[in-house]
Amino acid sequence: MNDEESPAGDLEARRGRVLGASYRLFYDEPIQVVRGEDVYLWDADGRRYLDAYNNVASVGHSHGEVVSALAEQAAVLNTHTRYLGAEVVEYAEDLIVTFPGSLDRVVLTCTGSEANDVAYRLAKVVTGGNGVLVTSNAYHGVTDAVAQFSPSLGPAVAPGPHVRAVRAPDTYRESTDGIGQRFAADVATAIDDLRAHGLRPAAMFIDTVLSSDGVQTGKAGYLRPVQEVLQSAGVLLVADEVQAGFGRTGHMWGFERHGLEPDLVTLGKPMGNGHPIGGLVGRSELMDEFGRTARYFNTYGGNTVSAAVGRAVLRVIRRQGLVDNSAAVGTYLRSRLRDLQSRQPVIGQVRGEGLFVGLEIVDADGRADGDRAGHLVNGLRHRGVLVNTTGPHANVLKVRPPLTFSAAHADVLADALEEALLEDFKRS
Repeated sequence: MNDEESPAGDLEARRGRVLGASYRLFYDEPIQVVRGEDVYLWDADGRRYLDAYNNVASVGHSHGEVVSALAEQAAVLNTHTRYLGAEVVEYAEDLIVTFPGSLDRVVLTCTGSEANDVAYRLAKVVTGGNGVLVTSNAYHGVTDAVAQFSPSLGPAVAPGPHVRAVRAPDTYRESTDGIGQRFAADVATAIDDLRAHGLRPAAMFIDTVLSSDGVQTGKAGYLRPVQEVLQSAGVLLVADEVQAGFGRTGHMWGFERHGLEPDLVTLGKPMGNGHPIGGLVGRSELMDEFGRTARYFNTYGGNTVSAAVGRAVLRVIRRQGLVDNSAAVGTYLRSRLRDLQSRQPVIGQVRGEGLFVGLEIVDADGRADGDRAGHLVNGLRHRGVLVNTTGPHANVLKVRPPLTFSAAHADVLADALEEALLEDFKRS
């Protein structure tokens, strides 16, 4: 039976006929996923895969407490925030206490893209400007406004004239000494350039692990000089925690390890463990000023079912100690991968924090090797381990498992990667 005659092949053909051409599939041989539980996914043939990539299911696929919270609330009431209801208030209270005291207001959305869109609207209102700064390969979302400052979407999405993309840190090719000062100086230059073109800068959006730039976690605190530049220029700092938040880095929030004090924080992906929920958290004086002069309402943002799901995710993170687990297992995983790096020079660098890890794959001259990284992703897939790539050259293996990942799971990943590397070496 060939692929076109197989159930998966037939489904792929049907998908191609009815879904837009912008959709993409992972892997040379796409997987038809039919079930998930904790850190595992199963395909239509019953094969189990270790999911080391999907941070959306942050507390594990199909977590019973989250599923129960969703079902129980859906069976009682699902409505929006224009009615007075306890569910959304209780969730907001639970969420706010995880932030520093200055971040004391929340607006709920359905996605991280929407959260970044609202953050940009707010920044324009409170600063009177519209200029935006981001890193050179940033991704912040898919709305029209946000896509204009998401350079990783590619040349088909032209950045707006009000956008300045600042060269991201490269901790493999740059000296770690002074990298924060270099980055901050480039941010200051970009602010000056906006002003020279008659544009008032409003905000800088920073994914606090610089995921799309290649998981450039760097030394703790290296982003602090950037905030100092922004504060002196009256530019808001928006910490994009859509990927880094909810315990991913071994801290509840990625900005904490850098000692940042963001004006606004955007949330998404792991917030609902697969249920679509996002949010914007900010300082009350900013949020209140925005609310006085602009109207924001989202029919599904903050609905009662989403609020119940969000509360359940927070409970699971606390009760299962998943922030500490992320820190401990992430340290162990990186030690395993660095041991492998010492024997495999194609791994130029292992970096990351908590359970967000990047492996820089390079050629013999230290240049980015996206082709080899792609081969390794597919080699791991055939060994039952799922990861993917990131970075401007797609040469960084991106490892982002559910926060319930254990040391035993880390061993499976590291052993499979070693096998994939040996096979790739023979191929080349």
